[in-house]
Amino acid sequence: MLRHFTLEYWIDEGWYVGRLKEVPGVFSQGESLAELEENIRDAYHLMIEDEIPHRTMVQTKELIRKQLGLK
Repeated sequence: MLRHFTLEYWIDEGWYVGRLKEVPGVFSQGESLAELEENIRDAYHLMIEDEIPHRTMVQTKELIRKQLGLK
């Protein structure tokens, strides 16, 4: 299934730096916009592969949430 995300990017000292707006933690860079897009795709796929064991854990274990107050 093809999913669509928003690539937010900027140019920093000649490098194209970007992130996926809808997927926190997917960042990358490239020497061109095309390279940035390729690297973002790679970063997204690596994140998805890394999350598979976590999804299994959540499905088989009880998820507990607690409010935590911080100063």
